[in-house]
Amino acid sequence: MSKPVMKKSQVKLWFLIPFIMFLAFIVMLFFRLGKPTEVIPSNALNKPVPDFSLPLLSDTEQTVTNSNLPKQPFLLNIWGSWCPTCKVEHPYLMQLHEQGVPIVGVNYKDELGNALSYLNERGDPFLLSIQDLSGGFAIDLGLTGAPETFIVDKTGNIRQHIVGEINADNWQSRIQPCMSALDNEAEETVIAEVCQ
Repeated sequence: MSKPVMKKSQVKLWFLIPFIMFLAFIVMLFFRLGKPTEVIPSNALNKPVPDFSLPLLSDTEQTVTNSNLPKQPFLLNIWGSWCPTCKVEHPYLMQLHEQGVPIVGVNYKDELGNALSYLNERGDPFLLSIQDLSGGFAIDLGLTGAPETFIVDKTGNIRQHIVGEINADNWQSRIQPCMSALDNEAEETVIAEVCQ
């Protein structure tokens, strides 16, 4: 019994399938990375930061929990050395750090060596960095991709969720007003209006 012979056009199609899949992936990635930064409604809003017990990035023998988080309004920034938009965002985080804005980093699904090299090369804007190797903590927060940032009030409740990079525009228009309202302990109706 003879083997069925494939026509040349069928052979070419089989070679095109991986190329088409690769192009589809690139298009999907472009639209995710090209998505404008936005403040979005989140299931995590007005709820406490989920309980966690994870290693400190700079010393994985040391465990960090909710009790180690700042007792003042702060930014909880999800980042990774593998994330192109995180690299775009990083210089602005350094500016905020120099201005005294408290930022806690959550290193998301990253190799320890890559994450530490990233901070050594670019500077470390974080009060502390939490290693979330499995990604479970970020998922509990409601992460949709990196970078993302959550504004947390002094009692540990999440008040705003920013998808995409923090930059001068969204800092001035949305994030800083929310941080100020939380710092000044504004009335809850004002906080709700400014932060969400």
